[in-house]
Amino acid sequence: MKTLFLLAGLPLLLSTLHAAAADSPLPAPAQVDAKRLTNANLDPGNWMSHGRTYDEQRYSPLDAVNDKNVGQLGMAWTTRLDIDSGTEATPIVVDGVMYTTGAFSIVYAMNAATGEMLWKYDPEVPPENLSQGCCGPVNRGVAVWNGKVYVGSFDGRLIALDAATGKVAWSVDTIIDRSKSYSITGAPRIVKGKVLIGNGGAEFGVRGYVTAYDAETGKEAWRFYTVPGDPKLPAENPAMAMALKTWTGDGWVKWGGGGTAWDSMAYDPDLDLLYIGTGNGSPWNYQFRSQGKGDNLFVSSILALRPDTGEYVWHYQVTPQDRWDYTATQHIILADIKVDGQVRKVLMQAPKNGFFYVLDRTNGKLLSAKNYVPVNWASEIDLKTGRPVLTGAADYSKEPKVVQPSFLGGHNWHPMSYSPKTGYVYIPAQHTLAELKAAKEPMFFPNKSVLNFGLDVPDLPEDPKTFKQIRDAWTGELIAWDPVKQAPAWKQEYASAGNGGTLSTAGNLVFQGTADGRVVAYSADKGEKLWEHRANSGVMAGPITYTVGKDQYVAFSVGWGGILPLLTGSLTNKAKVQSESRIIAFKLGAKGELPPPKAAPVFPNVELELTATPEQLVQARNMFNGLCAGCHGLNAVAGGVVPDLRYLTREKHQAFPAFVSGALIYRGMPNFSDILKPQDMELIRQYLVKRTHDLQADLKANAAN
Repeated sequence: MKTLFLLAGLPLLLSTLHAAAADSPLPAPAQVDAKRLTNANLDPGNWMSHGRTYDEQRYSPLDAVNDKNVGQLGMAWTTRLDIDSGTEATPIVVDGVMYTTGAFSIVYAMNAATGEMLWKYDPEVPPENLSQGCCGPVNRGVAVWNGKVYVGSFDGRLIALDAATGKVAWSVDTIIDRSKSYSITGAPRIVKGKVLIGNGGAEFGVRGYVTAYDAETGKEAWRFYTVPGDPKLPAENPAMAMALKTWTGDGWVKWGGGGTAWDSMAYDPDLDLLYIGTGNGSPWNYQFRSQGKGDNLFVSSILALRPDTGEYVWHYQVTPQDRWDYTATQHIILADIKVDGQVRKVLMQAPKNGFFYVLDRTNGKLLSAKNYVPVNWASEIDLKTGRPVLTGAADYSKEPKVVQPSFLGGHNWHPMSYSPKTGYVYIPAQHTLAELKAAKEPMFFPNKSVLNFGLDVPDLPEDPKTFKQIRDAWTGELIAWDPVKQAPAWKQEYASAGNGGTLSTAGNLVFQGTADGRVVAYSADKGEKLWEHRANSGVMAGPITYTVGKDQYVAFSVGWGGILPLLTGSLTNKAKVQSESRIIAFKLGAKGELPPPKAAPVFPNVELELTATPEQLVQARNMFNGLCAGCHGLNAVAGGVVPDLRYLTREKHQAFPAFVSGALIYRGMPNFSDILKPQDMELIRQYLVKRTHDLQADLKANAAN
């Protein structure tokens, strides 16, 4: 489905935006090719790829906005997106047109100077697919190439659109097995005329892979699997034969194996190497996945491939035997820096596991690694072997263990940036911890919407004092990390985890959005806060900067969502922001104002009867946290994205059995009638009644104080 706006005026728009001379030919939309991307630094007014340049540094040479005048930034324009949910896209700007995405993979083309909509494309993702992804129907953006815009839809299609009209040029199904819960949330990358895309779904039991398609036709060029398949069948290539030796048994075949490449990629044109980060093993529990044996390549790894063929060149496994969801899908940055007095071609990553890695990107050799946040699972990374030195403190195979960082990581997908001027990497870091406990036996549910970790149901205490202690430990910070010294140069602390990606500029600035609904600028060298503006909602995506005419703009994608507020909203939504999705662009001297933020829900004045026994409520709590918390929050405390079930009216309580039996599947609510009996549904409803009573008591106590 597409909606078109102002198409007749597009040539005039482009003429105006590009400030073309009267006798100059008008640029066609999205005219980006290999030469233009390779030389992106010569075209700093545009933001033509996900990380601006192939090295994904997210650094802009623009300096009209700088540390001396950034305080004069005002809102130039804002445009609301269709669905208020997690907004994670990095916008692309080419010749005055912005291309971006919102929830459910909807694509937007806008006038980059005014925010005026040019066209919109809705891939019409079936709502029932919503529950088949871990973290909401998020999308991290598009790629552009030779007059086309490319998007991966949440339900697994790769779609090419005409950049001038938003009409579909071609569409392919990237999913190898539709019986599994595959998804796409990452932004495509384009290298040498091929569109590259990976998939998500490791928690649901899928096998990871990356696929390259011809940018003009959509024809598959190659596919690289990131974990081996059935050992009874021949390996697809020598890399898979090598990887198979690091797995034991065949349990992972049913569980998928994982290793999904759902986000990070970078490319070095000189070396002609494509770098891809891979995700966690499936299930998390290493005992069930591989009988507790072997490193399980290539989960939680960085892979170097040939972009023409997908041929394996080298790998570095960030977390061998991963059992904590320590993905290596976090942002990858390429740079040339001095190491031991010698300029080296390096690859840098701050994955979930809490260590900052510097690799030689020519061969994958580890150069250095230090923890950038507190960790307890490993004492160090051995530079001789490249392996972590495990402490045993996070080995939950025999008894529950508190793991730091948690499965949400010391740094998640939120993109970091690098400034060649300061030499610092700006990491949106966070402090998180969680208790993990191995399940007694593997459980694999037939319902595609149920996560399968191989762990007991996650737990979070309801006791207010104990809960507060945990909540206070979940914080965030912006770290300016010196990759040569492997130490912080400066830090900015935040009350909450889940703060947005960063942008660094030649104006000695670092921009970032925050989980508590602000956008901020700091001096890149010293970390002094120089500017701040409200954003109405939590900000997760990485900001960009670009020019139209003589004006430099700084733009943010705004919209609270993703796994942190869905699962751990009670820990991360400390500012109690509501999800509100929009693009906000700023420039010097602008005077625009945002409308007031969305109001928080009002607690219903309702009396609900609690009939369940304490023992039944314990059972109900486990069922809720196992089946429902992934969207509605642990202990039924939502994070401002989906409805807080403690606020249900009497009428909705009466309709509750229908809700969990598929009545709201058109809104993304799964049908659990295949695994829940009527008495189970009633127990879960009773737990919600109990949590409503708890909230009523809290509100009364706070009012009295």
